[in-house]
Amino acid sequence: MSLLARTDIDAGGFFVNFNQDCSSLAVGSKNGYSLFSLNSVDQNLDQIYTSLGEDICLVERLFSSSLVAVVSLNAPRKLKVCHFKKGTEICNYSYSNTILAVKLNRSRLVVCLEESLYIHNIRDMKVVHTIRDTPPNKTGLCALASDSDHCYLAYPGSATVGEVQIFDAVNLHAKIMIPAHDSPLAAIAFSQIGTEIATASEKGTVIRVFSVSDGSKLFEFRRGVKRCVSIASLAFSTCSKYLCCSSNTETVHVFKLERVSPETNDEQGAGEAWYGKISKAFTNYLPLPTQVTDVFSQGRAFASALLPVAGLRHSCVITTIQKALRMLVASQDGYLYVYQIPTEGGGECQLIKKHDLRNIELPPNPPRTESVPIGVPTVVPSGGSSYAATVRGTAGSSAGSGGGGGAGSLDDDHHDHAQQ
Repeated sequence: MSLLARTDIDAGGFFVNFNQDCSSLAVGSKNGYSLFSLNSVDQNLDQIYTSLGEDICLVERLFSSSLVAVVSLNAPRKLKVCHFKKGTEICNYSYSNTILAVKLNRSRLVVCLEESLYIHNIRDMKVVHTIRDTPPNKTGLCALASDSDHCYLAYPGSATVGEVQIFDAVNLHAKIMIPAHDSPLAAIAFSQIGTEIATASEKGTVIRVFSVSDGSKLFEFRRGVKRCVSIASLAFSTCSKYLCCSSNTETVHVFKLERVSPETNDEQGAGEAWYGKISKAFTNYLPLPTQVTDVFSQGRAFASALLPVAGLRHSCVITTIQKALRMLVASQDGYLYVYQIPTEGGGECQLIKKHDLRNIELPPNPPRTESVPIGVPTVVPSGGSSYAATVRGTAGSSAGSGGGGGAGSLDDDHHDHAQQ
C-alpha cells in the first residue's frame, strides 16, 4: 500500500492534526514535526516542541500528555511511541503493511492498515484485538471516540456503499452497523463524548449525524447542490452544539445541532403534524421525486468561512478558547486560520488570525512544563519480559511486541487551563 492515496503527503505538503480536546496542533513535514499549544491562538501560536530530521507523515498526541505516536515516510510500516519531553522512544512496532492512520484515547491506541486494524492497550501497548479482512480502506479512514467511557472505533463497513461499522474497543465486539450513505464513506467523526457520529460520503453533498446506541438518524444537512466535492474532515465542536466540515473547496461549513428539549416536544410535535399534513397534501397534488423532497427537509449551513485557496486538504475543529468560540482550520500548505463564529444568527465567519506553520525551527529555550505526571503501570506483556524492560529496549520489534528507549512517566495537563 502506498501513501500516495494520502493527499496531504504531496511534495512539500504538511500533515496537520488537532489532538483529542483541541488544545494542541501537531504538524508533520519532510523536516520533522512540531507541537503547538492553542491556548492563546487569537494572538500567538506557542511552540511546545520540535523534532528535526525525519520525514514525518503521521503524528498524533495523546491529549496534553507527553506521549506522541509518529510514523515516517522512510519507515511507513513502523510506529514509534515517544515521550517527547524526555526525548526518548518508549517503544516501536512494525506491521505487515503501510500505516495509514493512528488514533489515540486514554484507553486505546488504534493502528489502521488498508485491510486491518490493530487495537492496543495504551497502558502497556499490548495488542488486545485485531480486526482483519476489513473492506479495502486505502485512505485509512477511521475514528476513535476520545471519551474512554464510550470507547468506540468506527471504520467503513463496505468499499462500495457508505456503511459505518462501529466496534466497542474496550469490550472488543462489534456494536452496530449504520447504513449511512449510498456512496462510499469519505469522512467520519465522533462527538466529544462518543454518543453520536457524523458521516459524509464521496459525493460530499449530504452530512448526516447518527446515534451510536441505536443507529437512528438525528440530523441531516446539505452542504451544497451545485457540485460534488471531496470532504476532508468533519468535527463536532467541543460544546457539541456545532459541526464543521471542510472539503477541497474554499468554503468551510458550520452546521448548528439544534437539539429539542423535553419542554418543547409537545409544541414541536404539533408544528410537525401541521407541516406533515400540508406537505402530504402538496405532494399528493404535485408528486415530487424523493430526492427533491429530501432537499427541502435537509438543514443548511448555519455559518461558513472562506479560505484563500481551494483544492487543498484542510482539517477543521470548533473549540472554546479563553471563553470565546473559535473555528480553527489547518491547511495542507502549512497555515492555521482562526475564525470567530457568529453565534447570533450565523453568517460569515470573521478571520481573526493567520499563523504560518511552514518554518519549523528548534525552540530557543527548552519546552516549558505544561503538565502534571501520571504513572504508567508495570505489566507483563505476552513475550514474558516486563513492560519496564520492554521500553528499555530489551524486547524485539514486531506487531504485538514493542522495543525502544526509556519511558519514565507520562505527563498530562489539568484540564482547567485557559482554553476551557
